[in-house]
Amino acid sequence: MTRTVDDVDAGSLLRGWRKLRGITQLELALRADSSARHISFIETGRSIPSRSMVLHLADHLDIPVRDRNALLVAAGYAPSYPETALTAPAMTTLRAGLDQLLAAYEPYPALVMDGMYDVVAANKGVRLLLDGVAGHLLRPPMNAMRLTLHPQGLAPRIRNLGEWRGHLLERMERQAALRSSEALRGLYEEVAAYTAPAGGPPAGSDGEGPAFHPYALPLRIEAGGRVLSFISTATTFNTPMDVTVAELAVETFLPADTETAAALQEAG
Repeated sequence: MTRTVDDVDAGSLLRGWRKLRGITQLELALRADSSARHISFIETGRSIPSRSMVLHLADHLDIPVRDRNALLVAAGYAPSYPETALTAPAMTTLRAGLDQLLAAYEPYPALVMDGMYDVVAANKGVRLLLDGVAGHLLRPPMNAMRLTLHPQGLAPRIRNLGEWRGHLLERMERQAALRSSEALRGLYEEVAAYTAPAGGPPAGSDGEGPAFHPYALPLRIEAGGRVLSFISTATTFNTPMDVTVAELAVETFLPADTETAAALQEAG
């Protein structure tokens, strides 16, 4: 759920998104080829925007697909974007494509997450990292943030936990703000409050420092008696027309050194 509620009008929602994006009425008007007066009238309820205007402003405010539906409903229109369960027959081709992508990436780890970082699909490469993780963290829906940062999850084996934790929390905080999501904010507050694992690595870096991998921050984690080093990437769908698809992200972990690549090939 987001912070929007049924009794909030479209103008108030648009004003909230505009302020969240840090732009003025004039700036929005210039971007949307409108006038500051018209934007003001819409935000105060003196003017009722057309359906096309709602979507036009939502586009210029980079409002997520789920919240565009809420905005349309608040303006008195039907939602424009369906929300189809990933298990639905209509998603068969998409699921097959994702499964093919994950399998092709093996033996390197790769997974698919929804908008709450729940894992909806993963390949065999991910299993190598899960040894020793508490069972309650592996039960569906397995949440990637809880799995990584919980003291009974991957955290005790992450050699640069302080740096990686900071990266993940910053990512979550940014997403919660961009999507105006109370649920995501709640998840952020939960995992941010986790205590450091007892007997685990120090809270900061493992001593390698940014110069060791100057192009990106690696995840350095103990697995199978070795320290593996990964660079992660996150991929989303261009111009999604479904809420479910809009919130999916494919996370892949590329070996950051030859030792890690060799270890994964051997394990695979």
